Amino acid sequence: MANDEKRSLTLRDVSDASGVSEMTVSRVLRNRGDVSNATRERVQKAAKELGYVPNKIAGALASQRVNLVAVIIPSLSNMVFPEVLGGISQVLEDTELQPVVGVTDYLPEKEEKVLYEMLSWRPSGVIIAGLEHTEAARAMLNASGIPVVEIMDVDGKPVDAMVGISHRRAGREMAKAILKAGYRQIGFMGTKMPLDHRARKRFEGFTEALAKDGVEIAEKEFYSGGSALAKGREMTAAMLERNPELDFLYYSNDMIGAGGLLYLLEQGIDVPGQIGLAGFNGVELLQGLPRQLATMDACRREIGAKAAGIIAARANDEDTPMITELTPTISFGDTLKRR
Repeated sequence: MANDEKRSLTLRDVSDASGVSEMTVSRVLRNRGDVSNATRERVQKAAKELGYVPNKIAGALASQRVNLVAVIIPSLSNMVFPEVLGGISQVLEDTELQPVVGVTDYLPEKEEKVLYEMLSWRPSGVIIAGLEHTEAARAMLNASGIPVVEIMDVDGKPVDAMVGISHRRAGREMAKAILKAGYRQIGFMGTKMPLDHRARKRFEGFTEALAKDGVEIAEKEFYSGGSALAKGREMTAAMLERNPELDFLYYSNDMIGAGGLLYLLEQGIDVPGQIGLAGFNGVELLQGLPRQLATMDACRREIGAKAAGIIAARANDEDTPMITELTPTISFGDTLKRR
């Protein structure tokens, strides 16, 4: 009896509870066929009360696809990606598609494993962060036969479609703003380098723009840990101890930038008069800081929404662009002088 109570519910259970045929129950739950509103409501009410969830495996065997979208991102602790997921979910909630998330921790070999497992379920599409993958991962994406949207970056060649910003251009634009404000002794601090390819590209664009104006990076420091306030404080203190002449600090993300700002304010240093600061990502959580950190919006939610829109459109055999490039904007805040 106990085993019987634990058995999976079937269409017959819903049929018995609603008083209609199994075929009619199937039509209602698959939203197919001509069924009266009264019957539809009765079946849906019975299914809900029973806790019945349709078994879509049989349908997937026929179509070779399930209504899942594999979303592969490097981190959930980084505040960037929950906003990307918000954009994806907002668009897909109006479709039959559901996002399923895999996390790679910025490790290429882990991305390969996550991708392999997700593709084995034959999803209807893949949204994956970044353009850099192992040869095996790229081969799997190419051979998948489903829409693939690489997100966050457009500095490279996509497998199928890409949605994001140019991180090299973002680095160049921030360098131009810093130079225009009169800063010349500039330090750079980056996380997940070189595993974070997008941070690396911003650094490349940044140093390229500085060099055109005859300025070189005076100090730089990379570390492999995550984005953290404590690490930002530690790195800032160490860098200024090495080079007290620095007049600007550019951080690869807002979290370590916020840690640097808090350290400087505690030390009584004039920001942005003596030292200017800037981060990247436009994290809203940091708006409660004593001073607003200069930053650049990474268009996170919009990237997620546009990527999901491409997957949904392709599911309906609609044409979509190969490249969707968004344009981030600089927010000067209270830590970058305007001139």
